[in-house]
Amino acid sequence: MEMTILGCSGSLASPDNAASGYLLRMSDGQRILVDIGPGVLARLQVHDRPGDVHMVFSHLHPDHCLDFPSLAVWQRYHPTDAATRRHTLLGPSIAPVHLGRASADRLEDVDDFSDIFDMVTWSAPTEGPVAFPDPAYTEHRIGDARLYAAPAVHPTESYLMRIEDADGSSLVYSGDTAATPHLAAVATGADVLLCEATWGERDNGNNPPQMHLSGEEAGQAAAEAGVGRLVLTHIPPWGDVEGALRGARRFYDGPVEVAVPDMVVTPGL
Repeated sequence: MEMTILGCSGSLASPDNAASGYLLRMSDGQRILVDIGPGVLARLQVHDRPGDVHMVFSHLHPDHCLDFPSLAVWQRYHPTDAATRRHTLLGPSIAPVHLGRASADRLEDVDDFSDIFDMVTWSAPTEGPVAFPDPAYTEHRIGDARLYAAPAVHPTESYLMRIEDADGSSLVYSGDTAATPHLAAVATGADVLLCEATWGERDNGNNPPQMHLSGEEAGQAAAEAGVGRLVLTHIPPWGDVEGALRGARRFYDGPVEVAVPDMVVTPGL
């Protein structure tokens, strides 16, 4: 597995950084795009073929999904790179209606993406937390890749996800979440934890509740899970990058770095 960071700006795009979007190239040749916020489709055109990607969503806030209607246009109508098969779209249960309304011609309509995507809904443990692996986690497949979800803490239907490749590598992505024991549980022993650190070093107590993580909380989850590497992401343009690093390193003594556009991460190496 290889991950290219197309965008990692938190909550909105910045002048030199798209919002959330991560391209995974799997060992069997499948390409999986995880989230597609504003600016991500343009960066995807630099790195790969938009006509041949599967789509996975952590949740459907605008900074994680707004480029999807344009991806659908590309896969339907591009003269040389339209989709030649139906790809998987894996996401929250609200995805067909939420995304369909964003792409429809009239307010009352819902665009049907079944011509280009097989729409699949995440299934996650309803109790827990449960350390991975465990039968509580439902396996979803895209080619040879195995994907699992756990519930996140966020105002909309949101998921933490674990992606395992046939080559044995593993990546866990927090999406957007407040602190939850489900994060360390699903990340148990993972090669890489790609974790949001929106609040910088620590939550100052004035931020909206049940929304995001700080660097300290990301470091705590990484340490508890015993992951091999921590990559901090989703820091907004006004965010405290150095503070997020300090907070994470206070609790996690493994490799810690901050995501930047075009960065390539290879779990397991």
